[in-house]
Amino acid sequence: MQPVFRFAPSPNGLLHLGHAYSALLNFDRARETGGRLLLRIEDIDATRCRPEFEAAIYEDLAWLGISWETPVRRQSEHLADYRAALDKLTALGLVYPAFESRAEIARLVAAREASGPWPRDPDGAPLYPGDAKSLSADERTRLIASGVPYALRLDMAAARHRVAGLSWNELGEGPGDERDIVPARPEAWGDVILARKETPTSYHLSVVVDDALQGVSEVVRGQDLFNATSVHRLLQLLLGLPEPVYRHHGLIRDGEGRKLSKSDRSTGLRELRAAGMTPAGIRQLVGLG
Repeated sequence: MQPVFRFAPSPNGLLHLGHAYSALLNFDRARETGGRLLLRIEDIDATRCRPEFEAAIYEDLAWLGISWETPVRRQSEHLADYRAALDKLTALGLVYPAFESRAEIARLVAAREASGPWPRDPDGAPLYPGDAKSLSADERTRLIASGVPYALRLDMAAARHRVAGLSWNELGEGPGDERDIVPARPEAWGDVILARKETPTSYHLSVVVDDALQGVSEVVRGQDLFNATSVHRLLQLLLGLPEPVYRHHGLIRDGEGRKLSKSDRSTGLRELRAAGMTPAGIRQLVGLG
């Protein structure tokens, strides 16, 4: 079977060296294996994603010498796919609405921490501290009907009860140079958000749906998403989706060791190109020369 790879940026800013590294790795892997390279635009966040940034993605990737198959999948055009997956999880009794605002959640966490440390996910964010799971069906219906904003969360305990022996096949560089079979621990993320009232999906849900529908066989992405793979593997099994192999690569960092940001002009592809940098020079900068 022909391998399928994908590069999936969000059009909420201009690409930087870290994006170039990931895109080039996917492009090179596709060429080395005789595979296909897909480009996916992850534009679910309507408040931050802008058409000019999407146009810049195409321009910058083409300048790097990267080619991809068309048509490009834009997430905002496939909301029905994510809604169908969410409906399936809901039918399994694994989704519930939580009505606390971000400020209310922060207050709940502070109250919990008054008596000791409150658990945090691998990215450092506190786990959901609320008790929305205990609300009756009538109370949930009343709150939704009254227009209260809500997030749809995965009941992690119930989901884990359905799935045992969770792991993934890692070909790349985990935080400890982990390779081969990696045990998945999605419970470390707590009751993750799958969608919101105004948006029928989240990154976790849409990425597994997209990869399955596009036939992605090898996911090449940064180490910053290594731990999130636990959640993705859980959702794949719950939804009956195929399992790709994963290749997590090291991150390109700034001079102080921080992960690059789209606001960091010193590493932006547009600025580097304007300063006379060539595509070959970009390859050398990211260690692919």
